[in-house]
Amino acid sequence: LARCLIGLGVGAECVVAVVMDRGVDTVAALLGVVKAGAAYVPVDPQQPAERLGFMLADSDVVCVLASRSVAGGLAGLVGEVPLLVVDDPDTAERLAALPDTAPGVRVLPDHPAYVIYTSGSTGRPKGVVVTHRNVAHLFASVEGVYDFGPDEVWSCFHSFAFDFSVWEMWGALLHGGRVVVVGFSVSRSPVEFLELLVRERVTVLSQTPSAFYQLMAAEVECPELGEQLALRYVVFGGEALDLARLEGWYGCRAAGGPVLVNMYGITETTVHVSHLALDAGLAAGGAGSLIGRGIPGLRTFVLDAGLCPVPAGVVGELYVAGGGLARGYLARAGLSAQRFVACPFASGERMYRTGDLARWSDAGVLEYLGRADEQVKIRGFRIELGEIETVLAGHPALTQAAVTVR
Repeated sequence: LARCLIGLGVGAECVVAVVMDRGVDTVAALLGVVKAGAAYVPVDPQQPAERLGFMLADSDVVCVLASRSVAGGLAGLVGEVPLLVVDDPDTAERLAALPDTAPGVRVLPDHPAYVIYTSGSTGRPKGVVVTHRNVAHLFASVEGVYDFGPDEVWSCFHSFAFDFSVWEMWGALLHGGRVVVVGFSVSRSPVEFLELLVRERVTVLSQTPSAFYQLMAAEVECPELGEQLALRYVVFGGEALDLARLEGWYGCRAAGGPVLVNMYGITETTVHVSHLALDAGLAAGGAGSLIGRGIPGLRTFVLDAGLCPVPAGVVGELYVAGGGLARGYLARAGLSAQRFVACPFASGERMYRTGDLARWSDAGVLEYLGRADEQVKIRGFRIELGEIETVLAGHPALTQAAVTVR
């Protein structure tokens, strides 16, 4: 597939869209794009056609990879851009004629690896450009936090358009492990997902807290399955964790069960920023949404409006500096300058303004306290309320609109 893309003119600094349902073919497509030297932009085919078309145009893709189940709906959106249907018999015949050896493309650390789109307050999604250096930094940084090895089995539970999938897929492959791609229907059925975790002997599970609460309920319903789990790590991310809701999980387990870790992060800082290993005592205390300390190689600051550090216990905005910072927003120089600002604590370095409110505890642990703006997170999805307001205000029957979360 990489050689086929190279033959279509794909190379470094090019962007290739991958519009596919979850599956092993999707993993192959993402690997093919990266081996061709390009960056992939994963697009969820369930998105509205207008939004999908905007992302294809905004990212200036040079090629689109799609599965047969969604290719028909893309015909009017791709224009003159080549569309390669990866599971089509004609494509299989075309690929079979090419060598299956590595193409030998030189990929530099600062070349883009992927572009992931997040919600935008202006009504337009924005693409975050993440480099190979960023991804390599993430996994090098957590070597002292986890002891991942080639025997791990990772579940890939999330949409490839959600950056948690970067942790799940690349975490497995870069450690020589196995990745189990969870189909959409199974991801929406907690009991079926629990059965898959047992059947595939998954050892590393990544979950948004809302999804894990449902998995906990499924385990109560089917305790015999819960006893067969092979989990070593459960990694939380994507939204605030309610520690008190984990008390039941710890209550029905003997010591030596899987390690639960709360990780906070953002797409612009390459998936994860901080980590906190949890235990029964923290769950029983139920003290807020603790997100721990920055992973090695990243520095976290809680600052006031004048970019001065605030004392422990005082609420401020969270800033992040270090090797995980993305290149910026694709073709949004002004927005990049607003969010990726000069770091006053290290000459020549940038830090990312997260828009999240936090405070330090006396023990030096970060507590997440929500947003400083109108962005919200629901089941791991970053949603700009202003984006929804913009769409509503465009309706001829409305003069004003306000959106809140209930």
